[in-house]
Amino acid sequence: MKKWTLIALIVAMCIVFTSLVVLQVSYIRTNAQMSEEQFNDAVHRSLFQTMQYLEEKEALIYLSETLGGGSYNLSKADSVQPDMLPQLKLSDKHGSASMEQTLSVLQKRFQQNFSRSKTILDQAVFRWLREANNKEISERVDFEELRTILQLSFEANGVNLPFEFSVVDKQGNDVYRSERINVQDGHRMSASDCFSLQLFPREHTNVRTAYLHVCFPTRTDYILHSMTLFFPSIIMMILVLLIFVVTLLIIFKQKNINVMKNDFINNMTHEFKTPISSISLASQMLQDEGVSKTPETLKYISNIIRDETKRLSLQVEKVLQMAMFERDKSVLKLTEMHINVLIQDIVKTFMLKVRGKGGQITMHLEAQNDFALIDEVHFTNVIYNLMDNALKYCDKPLLLEVYTDNDKEGNLLITVEDNGIGISKDDQKRIFDKFYRVSTGNLHNVKGFGMGLAYVKKMVTAHKGTIKVESELNIGTKFIINLPTLKNYEL
Repeated sequence: MKKWTLIALIVAMCIVFTSLVVLQVSYIRTNAQMSEEQFNDAVHRSLFQTMQYLEEKEALIYLSETLGGGSYNLSKADSVQPDMLPQLKLSDKHGSASMEQTLSVLQKRFQQNFSRSKTILDQAVFRWLREANNKEISERVDFEELRTILQLSFEANGVNLPFEFSVVDKQGNDVYRSERINVQDGHRMSASDCFSLQLFPREHTNVRTAYLHVCFPTRTDYILHSMTLFFPSIIMMILVLLIFVVTLLIIFKQKNINVMKNDFINNMTHEFKTPISSISLASQMLQDEGVSKTPETLKYISNIIRDETKRLSLQVEKVLQMAMFERDKSVLKLTEMHINVLIQDIVKTFMLKVRGKGGQITMHLEAQNDFALIDEVHFTNVIYNLMDNALKYCDKPLLLEVYTDNDKEGNLLITVEDNGIGISKDDQKRIFDKFYRVSTGNLHNVKGFGMGLAYVKKMVTAHKGTIKVESELNIGTKFIINLPTLKNYEL
């Protein structure tokens, strides 16, 4: 994937995701406002109904006591009794005018009765208003009954939340206050959680005006609970974001792997090209009649073919090592061996190569318990690769030291230390990655596929061991392998 294509894809996905988040947040905010408005309307409607009930109840009780001398029965007052019907009797002597005269008499009688009743009712209402104006609010309202009325009104309007209320006068002094008006179940109430309404609001001239305050401690939780249907969409958005981030990480990782593979192919081609050219040149010398076929010449040519073939075989072996990384599990042929003896043999073989470049190699084999279960071929390659890297990444005569020791748990410690160019902190995090190669600075003759340390890490792990690196630039590098001995090895 091209760089600009990747950038365009990232920008497009960011724009789409940002737009989705903005729309979702706007939708959630709108629904929260709607839920809040519906709740507020239901509360105001309930409070209005409560005030209306209190006014009507007080008026009916007063009128019942004033006019009827007893309790007021609404159903009895509204029912029509048989003895209240007008008694009509028509006389044949009056002819056709008797009906009209009778209705006229009854109408006058009704008007007189209505006028008298209205006067009495107006006087009663006037006395009621005058007396109510002088009454304390506690005399007009039963606060426990008020709680019940509020509860019923709220439930009728779909408000099923716990509430507390208080009644205050004009000056804001408490007339009645619930015990938990400020705190309810750990919820601190704000101004938006409380609602106020004047008691008996139609009495504009009442000097003893009082106000009802109702608070809902869990109102905010109720609004949030009404939006639970949006939680799945929020979770889905978070999952989409995570998938987007993971996808980007995978794309970048694959891009880096692709670059490293291309470098590997280029290095492999170069490494194969040189020995093949040498072998081809040697074969042409054998076929060229102008070249003398003396024993010395034939020996020289055969040595070239042998060395280059060996070099080519070594490169093929490294390529085959790469195939091991594609397998889930490496097949090891484990045998019981003394690691000190194995390292001695490896160092003797490698010493000529080190001395040939003016270097020196030293062994400190101090491990008392060096008996371990290993694959001889692969573990030999592990030690050889570490020493070969030390030789390649050194810009001065190499001083190479190999240690063996035992830790407190009895495991075997193998240390390969050099005085080379060192490895930076950033590179130390990636040196065991497949195809990764450390920058060599002024060293331009370092060849390889970036497979050596990745192979070392895989083989040490396959032997149930660990490996770590300690290094400083221009000072040197130390690789430490921790390998279980035979008695600690767990099959």
